[in-house]
Amino acid sequence: MFNKLAVKTRLTIIIVLLLIALLVIAGLGLSGMRKANEGMHSVYQNRTIALGLVTKVQNLILDERLQLALGLLDPIPLKIKHQTELVEIDIDSAGEAWSAYVGTELSANEKQLATQFEEAHGNLVREGIMPVVSLLREGKIDEAKVTNEQKLHQLYEPVQRDIAALSKLQEDEARSVYEQAQSRYVMTRDITIAVSLFAMAISILIGWLVSSSITRQLGGEPYYAAEVVRQVAEGDLSVQVQLRQGDNNSLLLDLKHMVEKLHLVVDEVRNNTDTITTAAHQIASGNSDLSQRTEEQASTLEETASSMEQLTATVKQNAENAKHANQLASTASSIAVKGGEVVGNVVQTMGSISASSKKIVDIISVIEGIAFQTNILALNAAVEAARAGEQGRGFAVVAAEVRNLAQRSAAAAKEIKTLIDDSVVKVVAGSKQVDQAGATMDEIVKAVKCVTDIMYEISAASNEQSAGIEQVNQAITQMDEVTQQNAALVE
Repeated sequence: MFNKLAVKTRLTIIIVLLLIALLVIAGLGLSGMRKANEGMHSVYQNRTIALGLVTKVQNLILDERLQLALGLLDPIPLKIKHQTELVEIDIDSAGEAWSAYVGTELSANEKQLATQFEEAHGNLVREGIMPVVSLLREGKIDEAKVTNEQKLHQLYEPVQRDIAALSKLQEDEARSVYEQAQSRYVMTRDITIAVSLFAMAISILIGWLVSSSITRQLGGEPYYAAEVVRQVAEGDLSVQVQLRQGDNNSLLLDLKHMVEKLHLVVDEVRNNTDTITTAAHQIASGNSDLSQRTEEQASTLEETASSMEQLTATVKQNAENAKHANQLASTASSIAVKGGEVVGNVVQTMGSISASSKKIVDIISVIEGIAFQTNILALNAAVEAARAGEQGRGFAVVAAEVRNLAQRSAAAAKEIKTLIDDSVVKVVAGSKQVDQAGATMDEIVKAVKCVTDIMYEISAASNEQSAGIEQVNQAITQMDEVTQQNAALVE
């Protein structure tokens, strides 16, 4: 599984493990130094200072006896005063030093010895030293010497014993602290060495694993793999890739396979290049023939295009003529329709004239009747005038005139009737002819309409034909352009 990790991940793991080992070692070192510092502080604060204070107390007690001895040896009042003052100063200083010592951290044994020492030292001061001091100040030198020799020596022995025991105890405690510090040092040293050796072993192992996995994945040393890749990148396919024994999955193995594949690809490309060269020669020859045929086709298309342009112009002209003929036929049809309408109006007019002639004939018949009656009346008037004789002669003349007028009116009416009858006959004949002319005009209108429809269809067909030929002409023009472009491309 470690071999499947990325190189970056592997190196990161190594660095993290080394950092952890360094942190553990640093922690152990710091812990050892902290404990050593605490031990040194304890030795200094609770043992060295305490031992110094005990030694000071011991020295002050000795100095007290020394000052008393000096006072006894040379019992001069002034000197006795000085020596006794020094004794009191030593007692006070010893008390202060002892108080400082008691203020330190004391063990159980120290507390017991300190209690014994305080009791013994108190007895020494109260029963030994201070009585000698009092006797010296009073000038009782002999009594002072006896007290000093008999009582002071006895009281001093337990003080000396206890202070010596305290000093030895301080030394023993200091030695114990030292031995503990030494033990911690040895333990810390051993643990640090063990952790360091373990970290070094783990680092060496992981480094070896990473190096082995990288070398295994590369199939060789990185510089050799880089050199092979460089030669392949420069196009040198003759490089011989050296593989390790049992290598079945490495970069160099894949690179070797790639070089072999590239050999095959290059050979295939070389063969395909020969084939392409032959095909290119054939294509060039075919292009030459195609160019010649394309040029001939272009020439033919140009001629066809020219002919189509002429045909287009002719068809357009025919379409224009058909359109013009259609317009003329439409105009003729309109005129024929108007002529039919005029003939119809004439027929109606002839009918009206015939009807009026018939009415005139009737009127003339009435006039003839009136003339006939007038003639009869004039005849009767003439008969009556003849009967009247001379008196009715004038009336007879008037009657004769009226009769002549009636006869002339009858004759005129007869002539008019004859003319009217002749006119009626002619009007009837003219009406028949007008009817025939109307029928003929209807047939002419129908024929002109048919001609107009045919001319419209011819005009529409000519327009469609012109549009189709125009499209054909455009297509031929495009074909001519494409053919010329093809000819240019072939060249």
